[in-house]
Amino acid sequence: MSGTTAGEGAGKVSGEEVGGVTDEVAAAAAAWIGRRAHPLTTFDPGAPTADLRPLAGIVRDARVVALGTSTRQSHELSVLSHRMVRFLVEELGFRSLALEGDDPVRLGLDAYLATGAGDPRAILAGARSFWRTEEILGLVRWMRAFNRLHPGDQVRFAGSVGDPRRPDFQPGDPAGLESALAEDVIRSYERTGERIVWWGGIAHTADGRPRTVSSSGFAPVTHRSAGGRLREHFGSGYVSLGQLFHHGTAPYPLPAPPADFAETVLGAAGPDVYLLDLRADSPAPVRTWLDAWTRTRLLGPHYDPADDAGHHLSGGSLAGWFDAVVFAREVTPVRLLPDAETGGGGR
Repeated sequence: MSGTTAGEGAGKVSGEEVGGVTDEVAAAAAAWIGRRAHPLTTFDPGAPTADLRPLAGIVRDARVVALGTSTRQSHELSVLSHRMVRFLVEELGFRSLALEGDDPVRLGLDAYLATGAGDPRAILAGARSFWRTEEILGLVRWMRAFNRLHPGDQVRFAGSVGDPRRPDFQPGDPAGLESALAEDVIRSYERTGERIVWWGGIAHTADGRPRTVSSSGFAPVTHRSAGGRLREHFGSGYVSLGQLFHHGTAPYPLPAPPADFAETVLGAAGPDVYLLDLRADSPAPVRTWLDAWTRTRLLGPHYDPADDAGHHLSGGSLAGWFDAVVFAREVTPVRLLPDAETGGGGR
């Protein structure tokens, strides 16, 4: 990974309105990003976390920090999530991880973390497809290693968060799923009092009150997200981070985003990989861009490569959805565990 500035093909911010704002506003936003973006220097999950120190000022005394991703198929966004989990646990005292989409108790992962019982690779073989990756396995092994060193102060899973196999989940009820996700996180916090890292998809973690999820071939769905419910419950104690990207493969080719997507401006300046505090002081044109309604990539379980622009989050603004953004210019596919087939994205 390098900290170089945007290069050729990163996306031009000129010639038309971007994200519903003028060229001048978009150019001002790109210049501001170039000045304020903090480089993230490695994709090695075991490397020192010094480059993540600005995250402490963003998180502050939050009780729940959401690491929302626009696709679960990206190696880079997955290992950045791992590094942020490490930083939040090691430096800021977080002790619960809500890993969205399956039940760690059912799988036996909670027992593995506490005692080392079982083989984590074999345990993950029984998980839903987007957990069956080398990146998730690496995170689970790191959590167990942390617990061996801190037997009296262990990190643990926050229980089932958004598991569609739960008996009270009604298929075809997306608003009900958002409510259940939020209730799972709130219940875990109230039960333990431990600060929680929630790793999930931006369709759920973004502060959307409401927001719209669009997936090619399906009718758009608009309702209040779990992140919106958590912001209402915790106030500033809920911090929403959005992990976005410009182009790459995951595992299908992902072209540069349309001009009116937020990623076009995010990719027009700044390092190749960076952390950006959207609450930082900014001049009026930049605040106009941050607060303007926009669209972002959202690669869900039914992604159609032939209609990339048809998959997106809309109905809100970048600064409304997220307190900060982690941005990677280019992504590559996750490393699948044997016999795993992923179909999940950022939903």
